[in-house]
Amino acid sequence: MDAVKECLRNVPKEARELYLNDAVPYLDGPLSPLQFYRDWIGPNKPCVIRNAFSDWPALSKWNPTYLREKVGSTVISVAVTPNGYADAVNGDRFVMPEERQMTFSSLLDIVEGKVKCSGVFYVQKQCSNLTEELPELTGDVQTHIPWMSEALVHKDHYENLYCVISGQKDFILLPPTDRPFIPYELYQPATYRQKEDGNFEIVDEEDTTKVPWIPLDPLNPDFDRYPSYRLAKPLLCTVKAGEMLYLPSLWFHHVRQSHGCIAVNFWYDMEYDIKYNYFQLVESLTNVVGSL
Repeated sequence: MDAVKECLRNVPKEARELYLNDAVPYLDGPLSPLQFYRDWIGPNKPCVIRNAFSDWPALSKWNPTYLREKVGSTVISVAVTPNGYADAVNGDRFVMPEERQMTFSSLLDIVEGKVKCSGVFYVQKQCSNLTEELPELTGDVQTHIPWMSEALVHKDHYENLYCVISGQKDFILLPPTDRPFIPYELYQPATYRQKEDGNFEIVDEEDTTKVPWIPLDPLNPDFDRYPSYRLAKPLLCTVKAGEMLYLPSLWFHHVRQSHGCIAVNFWYDMEYDIKYNYFQLVESLTNVVGSL
């Protein structure tokens, strides 16, 4: 068992020595599909791409005035939490946001401070708020990224292009080879619900299985409880308006954003190839040996 633990400690070290960057690189523009696949998708490495969508009308149009005129009366799904953490651990619960239906203008009133509300409001629907609920805005962005689509034909959803329209996003990224140092625990699923007095309560989901989730806060890691995390080597990067992050499949990530930030995600297919098999092997061995 000790020999297996030592091997798991060496996997991330060798990955950093052989191919991983010490920081997330910034590219001045998009590459050809073949070159992007060879340099970034194949090696499974993140990068930030500048000038990748400078022709999008959204960069200049998407301000409160335009959005009120275009989609102000449209009813959308909005996630509400007391602290801005959606789908996150709170004590011994994995808590999902309360989902509300409101007009886009009502959301803007809250974001701009015209209406005071307790809680943090966030448009984050995984099945796409943009195409499903706000199709009037799709003409201001591309429906896909051509060079990425060509590079990723015939794969499964997991590769992510994160395009920031306004504001900025701060990322903490951890490569899949650091999995042996990242703890997981099982949590009871629950949902936030705001009471009449404005405070939030946590309501357990009934008839559900426990959810595996990372209990560690990368902004303030508890090394006494999770000492193995000292061996992890997170990468930090900031993605500003007009920039695009390529977030590779299987990478762990933590995201913070500026107030009123707007971003559009493009999900592409990953290949279930030998890299995926290797990750599953590391995952299985980590679960077997427990703490390193």
